[in-house]
Amino acid sequence: MRFGLFIPQGWRLDLVGIDPKEQWAVMNGLATYADTAKAWDSLWVYDHFHTVPVPSGEATHEAWSLMAAYAATTSRIKLGQMCTAMSYRNPAYLAKVAATVDVISGGRVQMGIGGGWYEHEWRAYGYGFPSAGVRLGRLDEGVQIMRDAWRDGVVSFDGKHYQVDGAIVAPKPLQDGGIPLWIAGGGEKVTLRIAARYAQYTNFASAPEVFQNKSEILAGHCRDVGTDFDAIVRSSNVNVVLGSSEAEVADRLERIRSRVKDVAGQDATDAMIASMSGPGTGAGTPEQVIETLTNLRGLGCEYVICYFPEAAYDRSGIEMFEREVIPALQ
Repeated sequence: MRFGLFIPQGWRLDLVGIDPKEQWAVMNGLATYADTAKAWDSLWVYDHFHTVPVPSGEATHEAWSLMAAYAATTSRIKLGQMCTAMSYRNPAYLAKVAATVDVISGGRVQMGIGGGWYEHEWRAYGYGFPSAGVRLGRLDEGVQIMRDAWRDGVVSFDGKHYQVDGAIVAPKPLQDGGIPLWIAGGGEKVTLRIAARYAQYTNFASAPEVFQNKSEILAGHCRDVGTDFDAIVRSSNVNVVLGSSEAEVADRLERIRSRVKDVAGQDATDAMIASMSGPGTGAGTPEQVIETLTNLRGLGCEYVICYFPEAAYDRSGIEMFEREVIPALQ
């Protein structure tokens, strides 16, 4: 099992109380730490513009700007987004941006890509909010455009949603075959079929019954389109709140609650904390989290991307995870 680390960027209210002038130093410090710590295979950011669980005036730093910055300030770790919303950027333009970042990084970029879902920010930024069918149609066509652009250095495409006429993407990415595609989402009829055709990685929810069900459906699509199911790495995102005892876990969760409740409100904060805790989550002692991840590995999960809500304020949970959890799963 390999591990990625989310870097706080504000989207999940994980920079609250840190002066905006200091936020880049905090984020970059964590990225540099992850780059140095061999436990982490990759670092990740979210592609969102407005905070959750509620939109607010708190910072949400833009994903591909951060990708370029981390490409320049790190040297080893892979760089991903979970996940880029296809409709937020023209796919030929996005292929160009990603190729440039790949060159800056020395060939370390991953392309996390999906249809997008956060209606509030879609409408606020003037994208409207088209139907799921349209969003996924754009995902399908956009992935083809990016794949061909990275492979050939020039792309033409005449689709229902996108038309590209000889778009030159030079330089091409440094990685042989282009940038790896992480096609995220669990839509059973469309998204997973797109993943079966084009993905090197997928990303499913970590609930065991969900992960198993999506895996079985993906396997069926792979049979239908003639691709190798076993060649696609299945991954999951896990919220991690780690403590040496259950009492310490409860204390950490309470600190998270107290930090965000004035911004998000009581009800939204309660829901957020509930999603981070309880059976089957990454909240618990090292032994409990090892058991959870071992079960997930048994279902075919080869890659876990960890989100530590305390990361900008306290690295001790990350350090405990590196010391006590990762060695048990590698």
